[in-house]
Amino acid sequence: MAKTTILLLIIAIVGVSAKVFDAPSKVLTEKATRKRQWWQNANYYQIYPRSFYDSDGDGVGDLRGIMQKAQYLKDLGMEGVWLSPIMKSPMVDFGYDISDFRDIDETFGTMQDFDNLLAEFNRLGLKMILDFVPNHTSDKHEWFLKSVERDPEYENFYIWHDGLPNPAGGQNLPPNNWVSNFRFSAWEWNEKRQQYYYHAFAVQQPDLNYREPKVVAAMKDILRFWLDKGVAGFRCDAVYHLFEVAPDSEGNFPDEPPSGKCDDPESFCYLNHIYVTDQDETYKMIYEWRQVLDEYKNWPRMMMTEAYTSLANIMRYYGDGFGILGSQIPFNFELLTKINANSDAGDIKSIVEGYLDHIPANNSGNWVLGNHDQKRIASRLGESRIDLYNILLQMLPGHAITYQGEEIGMTDGEISWEDTKDPLACFTNRTYYNEVSRDPARTPFQWNSDKNAGFSQASSTWLPMAKNYEAVNVEKESAAENSHLKIFKKLVELKKNEVLRWGDYKSALINDQVYAFRRRLGNETYIIALNFGKTSTTIDLKKNFPSLKGNLKLVVASLESGMKDGATLDSSKVTISAESGFVAYSKGTKMAISVFLIIFCLFKFF
Repeated sequence: MAKTTILLLIIAIVGVSAKVFDAPSKVLTEKATRKRQWWQNANYYQIYPRSFYDSDGDGVGDLRGIMQKAQYLKDLGMEGVWLSPIMKSPMVDFGYDISDFRDIDETFGTMQDFDNLLAEFNRLGLKMILDFVPNHTSDKHEWFLKSVERDPEYENFYIWHDGLPNPAGGQNLPPNNWVSNFRFSAWEWNEKRQQYYYHAFAVQQPDLNYREPKVVAAMKDILRFWLDKGVAGFRCDAVYHLFEVAPDSEGNFPDEPPSGKCDDPESFCYLNHIYVTDQDETYKMIYEWRQVLDEYKNWPRMMMTEAYTSLANIMRYYGDGFGILGSQIPFNFELLTKINANSDAGDIKSIVEGYLDHIPANNSGNWVLGNHDQKRIASRLGESRIDLYNILLQMLPGHAITYQGEEIGMTDGEISWEDTKDPLACFTNRTYYNEVSRDPARTPFQWNSDKNAGFSQASSTWLPMAKNYEAVNVEKESAAENSHLKIFKKLVELKKNEVLRWGDYKSALINDQVYAFRRRLGNETYIIALNFGKTSTTIDLKKNFPSLKGNLKLVVASLESGMKDGATLDSSKVTISAESGFVAYSKGTKMAISVFLIIFCLFKFF
């Protein structure tokens, strides 16, 4: 009886210890035993084609240029590559104003160039993801031109309204107070049709009317066109704008209330956009598009969705919660929009876990720290923190999405008012333009220290090069003993490890500077420690992660850390440099084996 009592007591203690002291706070991803589909917990790379590589010397990147550099993407370790828009366009918004969804813009090449690029991606084992721009077309699109003419097939393809009577006489007034993302009224008068049309973005980007079944069918056919060619999926642009509130019984749309965020009535920030974004019908449309992707049974296709919206709304893009599937990767902009150079460890941990806590069962999270619309990581968060944030991006559970150039630590270029191309900036003035311009993050990619950073042989490029390209480029970082690029490659390769693909997540706020987390699967553990402070500090990882066994082996660390890969670390006393991070490995003894040994000893010696 005594033996049995002692045995049960020890097992209970072991079990409670595991739960209380070192149990995972969240199990976030699909089971490791599940057969992995290519897109799950993968690494994705965004290419802005105008700025990646120019093959023909006209100063603008193109598809042949991407093809010539495709091996670089493979060498980075990428699994999926998202191309910003390459379809036929007048380029008012640099490809986000499409005039033909089934053709390639001559700026980038031909359909044959596209087919060749896709074949090269397939040869290298890279999946191609196209930017799908569903909210609007160009005003030069055949559909819009026919809608202006009131062609019965296309009359209701866009959102038209007579406008409100003008008390002073003459042309009617806009239907309501809605404001464009690019400033000023979101309604534009069309003289020929004698009506206003709605545009959430530029005047030249009229919004499609998704309450018209013909529009829904036409856009699904466009998805099938590219899927039939063999693309792996789509990044769906600005989907939170797809639907507007339905008009009332008299065909009118309500005014939006003031937001209180700014005092400029001509700015998008002036109104609370409760009628032009995040409508319930939007999510249903995403689910329908997922059904189109799932028609292709030979191998899985995937969808990314872009929506700057609330966390609760982001989660709705995954599916309806009752078996209807949606986007596999609804972009997570929590870190992108909520942190800055002064954010501390507590801020980062809180944002990360606020997001993780919301992810629906059997789905994975995703992490985005940069894109073509945002200031670069180095410029926004600090050049000394490039590796710190890339470690965070790659080691958190789920998908990682990297914007071109972040792997080498590119910074924003300096663009004068005279050189500004971004319509969002051009609609302002030379005093304010740099506050909103997206051009600085779109400067050409920096391949080497030669003319135009090896991007182009042209006398000038579509945007000026960033001034630091001679110091920050692929060739130089590839040749260095250690560099941001080499660290990034190690992180990407490490993420393919089963522990980082599927392992659980447990975190600790060591102090106000250091946020650490553990990824564990079976008896293998990785510890990630990130110092967001401006001074070095010594931390006790063993105290916060009691299951750690003995010393740790350093796998990779920030360039600024002074630490060497392969070094042995004392888990109870590790000094971590300011604004740096590291990943370390521990292989411990499985709890089940420990319990077995205890039982064996009890029966043998009692």
